[in-house]
Amino acid sequence: MLEGKVAIITGGTRGIGLEIVKLFSKNKAKVILFGSRKETVTKAIEKLNEENILVEGYYPNLNNYNELENIVKEINNKYGSIDILVNNAGISANKKIDDTTTEEFSNIMDLNVNAMFNMTKVVVPYMKKQNNGVILNTSSMVSIYGQPSGVGYPASKFAVNGMTKSLARELGQYNIRVNAVAPGITNTDMVSNLPKEMIEPLIKTIPLGRIGEPIDIANAFLFLASPMASYITGTILSVDGAARS
Repeated sequence: MLEGKVAIITGGTRGIGLEIVKLFSKNKAKVILFGSRKETVTKAIEKLNEENILVEGYYPNLNNYNELENIVKEINNKYGSIDILVNNAGISANKKIDDTTTEEFSNIMDLNVNAMFNMTKVVVPYMKKQNNGVILNTSSMVSIYGQPSGVGYPASKFAVNGMTKSLARELGQYNIRVNAVAPGITNTDMVSNLPKEMIEPLIKTIPLGRIGEPIDIANAFLFLASPMASYITGTILSVDGAARS
């Protein structure tokens, strides 16, 4: 479905991001994953190599625009295009506002919003020149319903949705599609470490009767990246089993 396409995936070393890397690679895209640290990138690439999945990896500071510019230029020079960007890097939060420092709030916005803006701004000139491209952002179900604590996380994801819808309108004339996927509760490392008594009540609120698996979310990204979604842009696709918070 993605044969011949060059895809950059941030936050690609674990969880949903790693599953997207695997699925895009299996669908014949040339994948370049970005992670936060050299060790995590190296570990992810070794794990993928064991599955005969060959990818490249970088570990830039996503809030250093000049560093991103140099890396993306290098990727474009090597492969001749930047076809897909998946802005998946992010952090969550669950502290009450009284316990959240202004620095913690700023850190969430820096990675979840500002870094997404930086990556998008870096790749857009290449996509405009090609007159073609796909930008996909990781949102969350909390971008629709909020959450009872950790206000920085839903605030950042509301911003992701706003940027997605606005850029879809701005960039459509260049044949660049911009969409987001809003996962519900998903069986990542973070969730699997939560106590059973916390997870089971949540499952009861989901009509499909289970939490999502990373592949469920990755499949949505694959669909939106593929020609099958050629007339879809500005959409926030919920992948949450119809969960309602």
